[in-house]
Amino acid sequence: MKDLHDVIIKPVLSEKCYDCIADKKYTFLVDLKSNKTEIKQAVEQVFGVKVDSINTSHRQGKLKRTRRAVGRRPETKRAYVTLKEDSKAIEFFESMK
Repeated sequence: MKDLHDVIIKPVLSEKCYDCIADKKYTFLVDLKSNKTEIKQAVEQVFGVKVDSINTSHRQGKLKRTRRAVGRRPETKRAYVTLKEDSKAIEFFESMK
């Protein structure tokens, strides 16, 4: 089993994510190979909250060209985490409001 601190890579900080903080919905970049159960355990243990649901999306990297070479940006996986009503908010995001 992976270390739970390796599952969550970093939070996603965008305007759309800021609007969801009031509803206790948070967005994280996570490891490509992690599943919803590992993500739930990691969020609950690292931040000390109760998770209600998790939705994930896998994004392919965009094709990019430089002169003759064609490459790809890295793939990413995002986890959209919704906390339970009686759970406390994540302190890291509270300073972002």
